[in-house]
Amino acid sequence: MPRLRLADSEISEIRKLIAELASQSRSVEEEAVHREAPVLAQELPRRVRKAVLDFKLLEPRDGCLIVSNYPIDDAKIGSTPAHWRQSGAPSRALEEELFLVLLGSLLGTCIGWSTQQDGRVVHDILPIKEHTGEQLGSGSEQLLWWHTEDAFHPYRGDYLGMACLRNQDRTATTFATLEGIELSEAHWNLLFEPHFTIRPDESHLVKNKASHRPVEGDLAESYVRIDEMNTRPDKIAVLFGDRDQPYMRLDPYFMDEVEDHSEAQAALDGLIAGIDANLRDLVLEAGDFCLIDNFQAVHGRRPFKARFDGTDRWMKRVNVVRDLRKSRDARSGAQSLIIS
Repeated sequence: MPRLRLADSEISEIRKLIAELASQSRSVEEEAVHREAPVLAQELPRRVRKAVLDFKLLEPRDGCLIVSNYPIDDAKIGSTPAHWRQSGAPSRALEEELFLVLLGSLLGTCIGWSTQQDGRVVHDILPIKEHTGEQLGSGSEQLLWWHTEDAFHPYRGDYLGMACLRNQDRTATTFATLEGIELSEAHWNLLFEPHFTIRPDESHLVKNKASHRPVEGDLAESYVRIDEMNTRPDKIAVLFGDRDQPYMRLDPYFMDEVEDHSEAQAALDGLIAGIDANLRDLVLEAGDFCLIDNFQAVHGRRPFKARFDGTDRWMKRVNVVRDLRKSRDARSGAQSLIIS
């Protein structure tokens, strides 16, 4: 797995940029942060910029880049929250959130969803007691099946960024690409055709919204659309792009069987089996910033036993798109980063 280990001098440069960005706002969710971050990102250490931009432009088949050795002050960030709703302002992990946004800004534009984590751009990924056995990033005791992030949606991110704040139990992120998977030409062709459906994952459903937010106006319309995607999902292809080095769009846990085309289902089964065989464990440690190509790689998480005592696994997550304009019909304005 490609890894760039930050030198002390680089960390010092990064912290100066973060301090400049933090001086302008109290929260990573403020508009000023996302207007200034793409400018300051161009002043990150050259080695960091080169590694991230090579990852973007060259599209290496690894599908992942880890920037590591960023110092995390365990006492400063405080206990792992019991719920993402409890993240306060100012965040005690603002420094790490801002660095994640700076890295994301080298890849494109950081976005959020009106139906996910109260419309925030930077998400908290941590175990929630009520979600222990659910198929959610906030679950713990159930395997989180590998998937393309937000695979159901046409405006899903090109990249996923994760900052590891705490992972004392070394819970593994699962990861795989299409590298080396062999299928018949007929099955390969079927995967490029619109035979398949993917329903919205649990994190976008109304039951997981912020409890204080009334479901009205634009948010109500968003949940109507999510319900439509859940009950009447469009037929899609799961592979697209170059036939020899395709992109993928998969979330098997939320995919229905292809009842009207047995060979298409057989092709999907073969693809899933190939990815299962490719699946490997990636243990992120505190100070690791992991960038995943959401078109080339799938990811998930191994189950673990959460303690809910403030020491559990805690990640920050951001979705990044290369072309924000594609989602203009789903955002309230040109400057909005939140997809409804």
